Amino acid sequence: EVRLEESGGGSVQAGGSLTLSCTVSGYTDSRPCVGWFRQTPGKEREGLASMLLGGMSKMYADSVKGRFALSTDANAVYLQMLRLKPDDTAMYSCAVHQCQWDASDLSAYAYDFWGRGTQVTVSP
Repeated sequence: EVRLEESGGGSVQAGGSLTLSCTVSGYTDSRPCVGWFRQTPGKEREGLASMLLGGMSKMYADSVKGRFALSTDANAVYLQMLRLKPDDTAMYSCAVHQCQWDASDLSAYAYDFWGRGTQVTVSP
């Protein structure tokens, strides 16, 4: 059974930082890409970044380049978020699929398995 679990969300003031963790278990396909997404009520899920689990290849959406950074170990992908803004308030989720090394790695529709999400709230 594939399982993903996010942690690290919470409330922070604007300008602060948070690091989210996504722990993956049970995924056996090659090239496991872990993607980070966020969603607010009434809006589509936004792809933020993706990384090869345990590897080096990574990709960022333009909206978070320079503020968000990915890292990984054998079982998890971490999303460090810096200089947070109130607009970053959302439910953040991670997902896993087989890396395609193209734009689909930032598309929610391409992902097969999802975690439940962790809430991030940034106050002014």
